[in-house]
Amino acid sequence: MSQPPRKRVTQGNGTGRAQAAPASRSKASLIFLALCAGFLFLAFAALGTWQVYRLQWKLALIARVDARVHAEPVPAPGHAQWPQVSPDADEYRRVSLCGRFLYAKTTAVQASTDLGSGSWLLTPLQTADGDLVLVNRGFVATAPIKLIASTAQDDPNGPQIEVVGLVRMSERGGGFLRSNEPQQNRWYSRDVQAIAAARGLAPERVAPYFVDADRASSQANAAGAPDAEKPVGGLTVIAFHNSHLVYALTWYALALMAAGAGYWVVRDERRRARRGHNDDQRN
Repeated sequence: MSQPPRKRVTQGNGTGRAQAAPASRSKASLIFLALCAGFLFLAFAALGTWQVYRLQWKLALIARVDARVHAEPVPAPGHAQWPQVSPDADEYRRVSLCGRFLYAKTTAVQASTDLGSGSWLLTPLQTADGDLVLVNRGFVATAPIKLIASTAQDDPNGPQIEVVGLVRMSERGGGFLRSNEPQQNRWYSRDVQAIAAARGLAPERVAPYFVDADRASSQANAAGAPDAEKPVGGLTVIAFHNSHLVYALTWYALALMAAGAGYWVVRDERRRARRGHNDDQRN
């Protein structure tokens, strides 16, 4: 009659008890664990490197915008340049434009600023060529807004004025969790195309961007504006969220943890093998 296989035992630490030696992992499980650790290390390292590239891009963007904001104003992009207007090439560029405001087509857009909650006043400015550029004339601390400008009559022979400000891209759709409602005249974002359509402006004559007027322009043009409350310009917030360095360090730390876990498994397996070899020699 065959004897059942015996388990390998080792002496306890002076207690006289026999302890079972730790069994080694199978070769398949070791390969699987090594592949997992290697994959995680490479994936986390790649994500960390990608965040480093994003950090470099963001720093270059911040430097580029800072140079644009403090540069001398250039003429706003004209009709022929509109197809080439893009955020990377034009947003926050300091520009100047001349024309007359169509105050009767002013639109109030909900705003939240350092001065409190209220409205942005967006008014079309008609250039000598007949093109229309929406100008954010500034902030008023009234919401919901009921503009005197909505009943004002525009003077086609009114004086030409100059506006200096920053080019901004159209904000389509609406604000956070709120969609624009043109039928109710409720606006939560500065959506150039939607505002132009609601005000009956010819879409082919409307610039695809709007301009945030600076404080000096708002003050200079306030006297001729029909607003009961004069708008305050120059409140454009120029801030870029930049946490790419933190993200990069986090991904690299996870890569090191994956490598450390793989190293621990290998070291533990070597200890198991060495302990089993020593037990075999004692037996």
